[in-house]
Amino acid sequence: MVASSAVSSWSYWPLALTGYEIGLLTSALVFIVFALIVALVVPRSRPTFPSKYLGWFIAACIVLFAVQITAVILLAELGEEEHEEVAQESEPSETTSTETTATTETTETNETAGTPETSGTTEATGGAGDPVAGKDVFLAAGGCGSCHTLADAETTGTIGPNLDAASPSFDRAVERVTNGAGIMPAFEDTLAEQQIQDVAAYVSSVAGR
Repeated sequence: MVASSAVSSWSYWPLALTGYEIGLLTSALVFIVFALIVALVVPRSRPTFPSKYLGWFIAACIVLFAVQITAVILLAELGEEEHEEVAQESEPSETTSTETTATTETTETNETAGTPETSGTTEATGGAGDPVAGKDVFLAAGGCGSCHTLADAETTGTIGPNLDAASPSFDRAVERVTNGAGIMPAFEDTLAEQQIQDVAAYVSSVAGR
């Protein structure tokens, strides 16, 4: 199970990179290659380097340093935005849990009074998906476990939000899987509509429980 999750994580890791993260990695690689060439390769053929090229050498170092710092700052700002988004997603889930508890209590009261009506109850998933089939999509076709933590699925991904903490609703899960958000790619062209509804039904029914 752990080996499968690790392989899946490496398979989907490039898809999780944003433009800022790719830029950061690229600038870092360029900086490292530049430093290695200047320190190890050039001195063998030009022992006096940088000598008359000192000005160009200093200018190149300043430009590469500025690019690297800019990429780090932009990536930090993006991380703060994603953290705020996860916090906002967690707030509606608390309200939903309270409403579900109140509905359950009302149903139990009706049953105690001898009223067999249960019309006030709500569906666990809030949609037409199949949670059982959705678990298979979560672990296999969708590869969700490589990026997300979900206790019921025994996954511990840390690239995306912790689903147990966010506890998204069915509609929220459908929207995120379909269109993507932040570092999460859209699966509209990867998964069938029924698969999206199934995995949304599964996540919304087990997250945080």
